[in-house]
Amino acid sequence: MKTVKSLIFISLFALIGGGSFFAWQFNQFLTSPISEQNQSVTIDIKSGSSAQHIANLLYQKNVLNSPKWFVWYLRYQEKHQLLKAGEMILQPYWTVDELIEHLIKGDTVQYPVTLIAGQAVQQVLQAIQALPKIKKTLDVDNIVELQVLFGIDKKINSKYPYANIEGQLLPETYYYQADDSDKQIILRAHQALKRALESAWQQREEGLPIKTPYEALILASIVEKETGIAAERPKIAGVFVNRMRRGMRLQTDPTVIYGIGMSYDGNIRKKDLQTKTVYNTYKIDGLPPTPIALPSKEAIMAVMHPEKTKALYFVAKGEGEHHFSNNLKEHNRAVRKYILNKR
Repeated sequence: MKTVKSLIFISLFALIGGGSFFAWQFNQFLTSPISEQNQSVTIDIKSGSSAQHIANLLYQKNVLNSPKWFVWYLRYQEKHQLLKAGEMILQPYWTVDELIEHLIKGDTVQYPVTLIAGQAVQQVLQAIQALPKIKKTLDVDNIVELQVLFGIDKKINSKYPYANIEGQLLPETYYYQADDSDKQIILRAHQALKRALESAWQQREEGLPIKTPYEALILASIVEKETGIAAERPKIAGVFVNRMRRGMRLQTDPTVIYGIGMSYDGNIRKKDLQTKTVYNTYKIDGLPPTPIALPSKEAIMAVMHPEKTKALYFVAKGEGEHHFSNNLKEHNRAVRKYILNKR
């Protein structure tokens, strides 16, 4: 049908143009590749662009020989108002009909952005704003604006200004197109976190010492920071669940680090362990008040389904792995072996 319409239009054009030469030229326009270039061409069509403006843009990019014929052909097919905006990759070997098909379909260039599990939300927000071709619409230093964006109504702690929105983005790979806003990406990651957390909460194991999805998110963030070995997450979660059931303090270094804040220099000292903050789980009972990082979906699931273990302690033994102990005596031996003997 498309070919028949094209032939009819060529015939009409021949009558209007006054001869077979024009018909031949137009037939070449329709059936030849749109460009003699060897490589694909990227164009950025702004929202609200007319067919004429798009045709001129294509001509300037050397991917269209006759913008006037292109517009006439679009109007004849009543497709001149169907062309999409956005950044697109055009192939020089396409015919005009294939070009029009892709412009109507609007397959825009997609850029990946990976939010990294274990990072603090402030780091992630800054990384999103540094993405190429992103429209910056948010002030990431405006904590009130960010809390409103996430639907959070809590008093801001001046010492930990980002704490209330900590962990509120799901660390995954997302895709965006040119001129998408930072707000759009952030909201997508936040909605993904809410869905993942709610789904995991509905499937959680019975009898966990965790009362709310938010408490699960807090514990998942601690699990995320404690190990980079995916297979260890359920057992790390199992240790923390065991300690919570016994009323033991979590005593986890990542919470101490978060409590130190911006003054953390890469080392935890004895005085840091002894200094009480709302995040120092050596000094407080139970969970800290907020997550301490972005937990992965796997860390969240580990908290909802912790490994059945008798272990109450663990210590790093190198290369990201841990030694687990069922009692304090065994744990102290492990500390001497893996920590003290290395100093």
